[in-house]
Amino acid sequence: MCKNKNEYTIEIIGGISNVSASQWNSCAGKENPFVSFEFLSALEDSGSVSAETGWLPQHILIKDNKGLVVAAAPAYIKSHSYGEYVFDWGWADAFERAGGKYYPKLQVAVPFSPVTGPRLLIRPGGNADELFTVCTKALKGLAHSRGASSIHITFCTSGESQVLDLKGFLKRTGAQFHWHNQGYTNFDDFLAVLNSRKRKTIRKERLLANSEVSFQVLSGVELKKEHMDSFYGFYLNTVDRKWAHAYLKPQFFSMLRDRMSEKIVLIFAKHDGEAVGAALNILGTDTLYGRNWGCTERYKMLYFEACFYRAIEFAIENKLKKVEAGAQGPHKISRGYLPTETYSAHWIENPNLRDAVASFLTKERRQNKFDIEYLKNKMSPYRKNEEK
Repeated sequence: MCKNKNEYTIEIIGGISNVSASQWNSCAGKENPFVSFEFLSALEDSGSVSAETGWLPQHILIKDNKGLVVAAAPAYIKSHSYGEYVFDWGWADAFERAGGKYYPKLQVAVPFSPVTGPRLLIRPGGNADELFTVCTKALKGLAHSRGASSIHITFCTSGESQVLDLKGFLKRTGAQFHWHNQGYTNFDDFLAVLNSRKRKTIRKERLLANSEVSFQVLSGVELKKEHMDSFYGFYLNTVDRKWAHAYLKPQFFSMLRDRMSEKIVLIFAKHDGEAVGAALNILGTDTLYGRNWGCTERYKMLYFEACFYRAIEFAIENKLKKVEAGAQGPHKISRGYLPTETYSAHWIENPNLRDAVASFLTKERRQNKFDIEYLKNKMSPYRKNEEK
């Protein structure tokens, strides 16, 4: 614990349980559930996030002279680069081949969750400019004290990216596929703005999916323990198919239901009364976030219906502004999800590595911008303005 010249106290806590939910959430706000105390504590309490899994919690709290938490950041000392979705394996390899030590590094993120949102959490009414400065200095101090080579603030907001750029962080962009609500009243209203070929394809896909499988949208009190238990099985099945690693432990899903069931939107699929798949979404104030998906059997168009079309229907019915469908996936474009720029910010202590990464990021941003514009102009399913 230390104080800066403005009498703010900087405290590093080794677990989110070391701060009260009300203090943390007063900074996190209600808009983005992934930075809430409930979500982050479920990750830690389930053992999904821990020193043993390579995610050592080192959260930053900034307190005023009355002991009130006025800013916070979910931070982790990492011994690897798994579960981040903003890839820096090449940077680590190059630095270590040159004789450097890339790990440990400091990650400011929501573990295993490629969702956009705030990362430097400021209590409303606080001096944002001042607290951003205190937060970034605290991060650099923490990195130095832990022997971390670098700081990585991933999937931050556009505004945070701009501020961090001014504070010496390197700006990185990426792309995800998001669906935006243009005031549609129902799903057919959305289909009406697509070109005829895509409209027909989606109707055919939905017909095929619903001919074999029935769907339920479960949230709040409707969401039972057995639903989450089934979902964990679906999650493992999909992980096994992809030869991936199951980061999330079964306790995480049960804790998530216990702590924030009203924020869970589970699209649950059954065939002949048997559960066969589900898509787990998390609800923000104006956004539905696609989080995980899984199934036991591959039914026609089940993935598209559960993950994309039902999410759009839910968003329209609940007057949400957008649906974020997670990482990767140009196949989402034809379903109405267009490429959207995402942001991260990186601070690297070693000047040689920093210069090399900065040069790479300049080229990557240019290519990323070109790719987004190309995909929007050439692959968008939406009717052009001149079409009737």
